[in-house]
Amino acid sequence: MTRNDILNGLQSLRAKEVSRIESNPHKPFKVGLVYPNTYFVGMSNLGIQIIYEEINKRPTSCGERYFLPPNSELRDYEKHRLPLMSVETQRPLNECDVIGIDITFEMDYFNIPTLLKLGRVPVKRIHRIERDPIVIAGGPCATFNPEPVSDFIDAFIIGEGEELVPRVLDIIEQGRNEQWLRSDILQALSKEPGVYVPALYEPQFDESGRFTGYRFVEDISGSIEPIAATATENVKNTNLAVSTGCVIPKVTRHWKSLDTVGETVIATDFTEFGAMYIVEVARGCGRHCRFCMAGYCYRTPRVRRLDLLKEGVDRAAALNKKVGLMGAAISDYPDIDELVTYIRSKGLRYSCASLRADSLTQAVVDGLAASGQQTITIAPEAGSDRLRRVINKGISNEDMAKAVKLAANAGIPHIRLYIMVGLPTETEDDILAIVSMAEDVYRYMQEAGCKGRLTLSVNPFIPKPFTPFQWMPMAHQKEVTKKLNTIKKALSKNRRIEVLVESPKEAYIQGVLARGDRRLGDIILAAVEAGGPKQFKKVCSDFDYDMEAALYTERALTDPLPWDMLDMQLADDYLAAEWQRSLTEVYTPPCQTGCKRCGVCVG
Repeated sequence: MTRNDILNGLQSLRAKEVSRIESNPHKPFKVGLVYPNTYFVGMSNLGIQIIYEEINKRPTSCGERYFLPPNSELRDYEKHRLPLMSVETQRPLNECDVIGIDITFEMDYFNIPTLLKLGRVPVKRIHRIERDPIVIAGGPCATFNPEPVSDFIDAFIIGEGEELVPRVLDIIEQGRNEQWLRSDILQALSKEPGVYVPALYEPQFDESGRFTGYRFVEDISGSIEPIAATATENVKNTNLAVSTGCVIPKVTRHWKSLDTVGETVIATDFTEFGAMYIVEVARGCGRHCRFCMAGYCYRTPRVRRLDLLKEGVDRAAALNKKVGLMGAAISDYPDIDELVTYIRSKGLRYSCASLRADSLTQAVVDGLAASGQQTITIAPEAGSDRLRRVINKGISNEDMAKAVKLAANAGIPHIRLYIMVGLPTETEDDILAIVSMAEDVYRYMQEAGCKGRLTLSVNPFIPKPFTPFQWMPMAHQKEVTKKLNTIKKALSKNRRIEVLVESPKEAYIQGVLARGDRRLGDIILAAVEAGGPKQFKKVCSDFDYDMEAALYTERALTDPLPWDMLDMQLADDYLAAEWQRSLTEVYTPPCQTGCKRCGVCVG
C-alpha cells in the first residue's frame, strides 16, 4: 500500500459518513479524539460519538478522530514514515493541543503505546515537554481503575464526560493561550471535580512489592512535598481517603441526568454493528448484580424520556437506519413496548444491546423477529439457583422458559445463554447445574416449537473494581479450563447445543489489568515492544511482577487498593456489606425512587 493509498483510504471513510455535527478545521483549538482500536470497532462505540459532539459544539475547538490502523496498514505506515492521521483532515496526531482517549476494554491497553508512538507523541507522560499535547483519557476502564495506563495519560475523566469534557478543554485552552507551564495546566485540572491527575498520586510499595497506598503530591508545579498525615475524622465528608498513614484527596465520579438524546452522531455502514443508528435508552443499572462494574460505577440508574427517544428514532428514520437500542437492560425500560411500537411504525428494524428474561415482553420479541433477528440472548450467568443468589442475579428457570416461549411465538428459532465460570463460592455442583440448565432450556425450546440452536457463551469470571467481589481472587486458570471442558464434553452429544468459550489466556491477562497498579505501565509497554499481549506473561516474569499473586490472592477488606483514590459515591462499607450478603445468599432488591441505601442518591 502506497502513501497515497493510505491517505485515500482515510478520505474514503470520511466521504461515506453522514454527520450531524460539523468538525470545523479552522477553529483554533485542536482536539484529537482517539479510540484505541480500528475504525471498524471504534465507530460502533457510542461514547466516542457523544464526546465528539461535545468537543465540536465548543465555539473554539475542532475535534477530529484517530483510530488504530489495521495490522496490514501499520507496516505501511512504518514503511512510508507516516504519522497517525485523522479521518477528518489527515492532521497528524502530534499537531493537536489535546488528545482524548476513550478506553473501553482492557485488551486495548496494549494499543495505547502503539497509537501514541505512531502519532509522534512521547508514550510516557514524564517524557513530554511543553509543546506536546495534553493527553487525557476517559471511558469505563478509566473510571474503575486508571492506574495500569496512568504512565501514558496526563489526566483522566472519572465517570461520564458530558459537561465535564468542555470544562476540561476550557482549562487547557486557557492555559495554552496564557502560556501556562504544562504542570500548571495539570494542577488546574486536578481541582476540577471528576478529574484524576496521576502525577499527584505516587504509589507506594513495601519491600515485597505489595501495594501499600499513595503519597499525595500537593504541588507538581513547584516544590514537591507530600501532605503530612492528618486526622481521619470525617474522611468521606471531606472527600479524603486514608492511604499509607496519610490522608489523600479522592476524585469523585462525574455523572449527569439524561436530559438530551444519546445517539449516533456520525453514521457509517463500516462498523462492527453494520448500518445501525444507536440510541441510548438508559444508563446505569439498579439490579445490583454483584459481579457487574457498570451497575456500581454508573449509578444511579437513569432512563431517557420517551419523547427524546422518539426524536432519535426520527433521525434514524431519516437515514433509513436500523435502530440499536443501547442500555444495561433494555427490557427494563418502563415504556419499552411503546418505544418499539413507535420504531416499527416508522418502518424501521431494531436490535437490543441487552435483555432480561424476567422483564421481556411479547411486543419486544415480536419486533425483534420482524427486524430479522434470529436469536434471543438471555444472561442467567450461573446454572444453579444458589449461585444466582450469590451474585444477586434474579433470573429463574421459569423466566427462561417464558423467554423461550415468547421467542417461539415470534418465530425466533435460536437461543443464546451467557454464562460465567469461576464465580465466588462456585462448586462442582454449580458446574453440573450449567449442564442441567442447558438441557432444560433446550427442552423448553422443543416444547415451545423453537427448532433452532442453543448456544452457550461461557467466559471466565473476572472480579472488577468497585464491585462486592473486588477483593476476591480469580479461580485458577487450570481449574477453570477443566470446568469449561466438563461443560463442553457433557453437552457435545447434542449437535444442536453449541458451547463457545472465550480464550482463558486472554481472560487472565484482563484479570491482571483490571485490578492492577501503576507498575503495569512498564510491563504493557515492554509487551508491546516484544510483540503484543501474547508476550504479557513472559514480560511480567522479566519484571519480577508476580502475575499469579495478582490473580489468585484474596485481598483483605482493609487492604489498600490501587483505585482507592476514586470515589463512586457509594456509602462506606457498602461493597463489603454486599460481599457478606453474597455469602449468605441474601437478595438485594433493585433501586427504587427515594432509596438511599448505597449512598449515591443521598442528598
